[in-house]
Formats: sequence, C-alpha cells, structure tokens
Amino acid sequence: MKLYGALILFVTLSTACGLRCYTCITVDPRSCTDTKSCGPGFDRCFSLKFNGVTTKDCLNSLGCAVGVMSCCEGDLCNSAVPTGSSVLLLLVSSALITLFL
Repeated sequence: MKLYGALILFVTLSTACGLRCYTCITVDPRSCTDTKSCGPGFDRCFSLKFNGVTTKDCLNSLGCAVGVMSCCEGDLCNSAVPTGSSVLLLLVSSALITLFL
C-alpha cells in the first residue's frame, strides 16, 4: 500500500511541475541541451528551422496553427534525439497500477 501511495505522489509531482521543453537558438540542433519549465498558458513545445538556424522553446497551442514550426505535446518532445522518458514513465506507472489494483 505504501508503494501505491508513493506512485501517486510521484505522478502528482511530475504533473505539477508542468511541461518542460528544450530551449535554444543554434545551428546544430543536436547541441540543444538546455531545458526549461514552461509557464502558464504554454502547452506545447516547438522546433523551428529557418535559414539553417534551429529555434526550440515553449509555445501556446494557438501559435502552432501557423504551420511553419513543428509543435508537439509532452515533456522534452522537441528533442533532436527521441528521449522516450514520458512513454516509459507512463508504461511503468500503468503496469504498477495494474499489478496493485
């Protein structure tokens, strides 16, 4: 039962921290390693490549309607290298809940 409580606390804390996105302005998208927690109202991460320069940051879903940039949902989803941490966390938490409920 304590494990179940710890799992709920962990999921709650990760949700409360909000969306995290990579943020940079660089020529080499693989060198973009800085992250930040997006503020209220920012619910997407984006990547924009223009004239060889890549820009990554947080964005509102309305800004994604422009169509020039690539938008995504989920923590650190605008990476040059797929991270998969959000998917892994979802699978592990689903498995634990299935086992203990």
